[in-house]
Formats: sequence, structure tokens, C-alpha cells
Amino acid sequence: MSTTTATATTKWWSGGKSPFNVEYGKIMMWYFLMSDTFTFGALLIAYGTTRFATQGWPDPNHVFNSFPGLGSGYPLLFVSLMTFILILSSVTMVLAVQAGQNMNKKGVVINLIFTIIGGLAFLSCQAWEWTHLFHEGAWWGRNPFLNADGTQSTTNFTNFFFTITGFHGFHVFSGVVINVIMLIMALNNTFEKKGHYLMIEKAGLYWHFVDLVWVFVFTCFYLV
Repeated sequence: MSTTTATATTKWWSGGKSPFNVEYGKIMMWYFLMSDTFTFGALLIAYGTTRFATQGWPDPNHVFNSFPGLGSGYPLLFVSLMTFILILSSVTMVLAVQAGQNMNKKGVVINLIFTIIGGLAFLSCQAWEWTHLFHEGAWWGRNPFLNADGTQSTTNFTNFFFTITGFHGFHVFSGVVINVIMLIMALNNTFEKKGHYLMIEKAGLYWHFVDLVWVFVFTCFYLV
């Protein structure tokens, strides 16, 4: 009796028994996210090593103190709004996955739309921040900001900032594109015909990974 039960709950694919008893596509997504983790980890470790090996570094409260329409004098307020938007989009992604598990097409569509809007809002905020910093003279190879002690700062700060936040922004953009594709498939009843919404779960894994990485990027550049 126990042997029959074990066989019935085992997931199989064309290559034989599924590793970890998980759907093949989901395992491949985990492998991809693991490789991406190493990339982001290497970038952030390089940043941290350079940051703490350098005697002087710009104060984030002075660099990131502007807010659209309000001017300067609002330290970290704008990036806090960006973080809130991205976290909120992660919540709607969870709701989309949950709706998919319940075969609720309407819930999937609505929450995917909110997630896409959140991603686009975050990218718009990042575009404004980059543009603002560019007009202040910051770019790869250019750093107009002084160190916290008033001494001249190196370009390591801006080089790392634009590279890492740009790399993360590219991931957010990719996530938005993936979610748009998922939305189109949901509207075309692709998942209803398949009888499951597993693709939404895979897209959700990617989106949550992007949100999690932002927590580390936010901490490294804006808080430390």
C-alpha cells in the first residue's frame, strides 16, 4: 500500500524521475536564479571590498536627497518610495500566483496588471534618479560628490552605483517583459487550456528574486 502511494505522488518527466519531485521548468528557474545570485553577489562583494578599503566615501544622505517636485533636502525619501513600490509589486505577484493555483483567471490578470504597473513605476523612478544624478555631473568615470569628511572622492562610487543599479534595473525590465507575456497568455486562455498556471509561479520566482536583490542594493548604496 505504501509503495503504491509513493508511486502515485512521484512526478515524472521524459528524462525519468524528476529531481526533488519538482516540475522540471521550476528547477531550471531555480538554477538560473542561483547563477544570477553569484553574479550579483560578486558585484556587491567587489563594491563592499572597495568601499571599506577606501578611507573616504560620499555620504548617501547628501547624494540621494532630492525628490521630484520638492527639490533637495529630503534624504533617502525618493529611494524609500522606490523600495515601497517594488515591495508592493511583489505582494501583487504573490496574489497572482495564488490566483493561478486556484485557477482564478480574473485574479491572475488583475494582479499581473498591478505587478506590471509597479515594475514600470520603479523603472520610471530609477530613470529620474539617473537623469538627476547625470545633471549633477555624476556618471561612469565622473564623481562630483565629496567624501563625508570634505575630501575629494574617487570615481569608484559612481562606477559601482551605475553598474549595479543598472544591472538590477535591467532585471526589473526583463521581469516586466516576462509578466507582460504571462498576461497575454492568460488573456488568451493559454493556461486554462493547459489546466494549470505553473508559468505564473516561475515568473513569480524571478520577480521575487529581483525584489530580494534590491534589498541588498538598497542597503549597500543608500544606507551604509
